[in-house]
Amino acid sequence: MNHSNARIDDANRRLQERLMHVSRLAAVGEMAAGVAHELNQPLAAVANYAQACERLLGMPDADLEEVRDALRQITAQAVRAGDIISRLRGLTRARESLGELTDVNALILELADLLESDARLHESACRFELADGLAPLTLDRAQIQQVIFTLVRNAFEALDERPLGAREVVVATARAADGDVLIEVRDNGPGISPEIAQRLFDPFCTTKTAGTGLGLASSRTIARAHGGTLEHRPNTPDGACFLLRLPPPARR
Repeated sequence: MNHSNARIDDANRRLQERLMHVSRLAAVGEMAAGVAHELNQPLAAVANYAQACERLLGMPDADLEEVRDALRQITAQAVRAGDIISRLRGLTRARESLGELTDVNALILELADLLESDARLHESACRFELADGLAPLTLDRAQIQQVIFTLVRNAFEALDERPLGAREVVVATARAADGDVLIEVRDNGPGISPEIAQRLFDPFCTTKTAGTGLGLASSRTIARAHGGTLEHRPNTPDGACFLLRLPPPARR
């Protein structure tokens, strides 16, 4: 009987991992336009600097220092593009859960370029309010980034009904009185109706025409796997707020 239970638990664990991976891929897919825009900037810069090199070298009195500077810029922009791709690979990679001691603020700032690019795509503002003195946490970095990624992406989509110039998403961190680390994602959109709020974290519950309905469900599963919680509450004065609470290693 114990052997049978172990097999069932293992099958459930594998199914849960596959669902979280599907959710992660879906979130990245939904953000594809923003990612394409973010990659296009360094690639366009590489092309421009390469054309400048060709033009400079075609001059009879070519300034080699200007050429070297353009080549250095090409290198920097290529590295930037590579960094963006590396962050995306980290988000989409399917693998066993890994825990490592992590600075939560640094974890969030690794996503800043992608989130700000998506903000521009939605003609919104993305602001970070990161508190000092947070305890380092033992986390699966890719999974927690997936949760933040999902919450921010949902917030941007909720702002589509707001007028231009009034759309804002805030990603904030704080230290709770008991030492837990709090990560808040809040927006000033229309908020979530009470009917939807009751089913918000149920698998396949979605208000998107092309959504999977797995993002929030898998995000709560990830929070619980880290000994934490993920909750929703209305934002003040309007909008939605999602609160991810993560305990330090000593309290897990």
